[in-house]
Amino acid sequence: MIEKWIAEIKKTSPPGELGMILVHNGVVRATSKTGSPVKGMKLSYDRKALAKAVAVFKKRDGIADIRAWINEGELKTGDDIMKVCVAGRFRTDIVPVFQELITLIKGEIVKEEEFS
Repeated sequence: MIEKWIAEIKKTSPPGELGMILVHNGVVRATSKTGSPVKGMKLSYDRKALAKAVAVFKKRDGIADIRAWINEGELKTGDDIMKVCVAGRFRTDIVPVFQELITLIKGEIVKEEEFS
């Protein structure tokens, strides 16, 4: 998926607008944020909110493209939770958008429940 996204972004983005592609691949850890053991998690998300967030962040100056995918259902340790790809001109354009988008996804779009 990531390789396909990168190829598509390189093919469709204006060369003057594409200088960096940053990728996030979140994975289910074996421990919670507090250090408790975790066997997995149940995950769901708001599709409309994700689409809206991606559309809003794509309009930021210096951003050429954004792709986001979120896994859903019962996930076990080691499974992918989400993948996010932000492409644009410069690191100074991309990194803040990347961080804000992932924070928004984790805080407001994804609903998760860990199980042990």
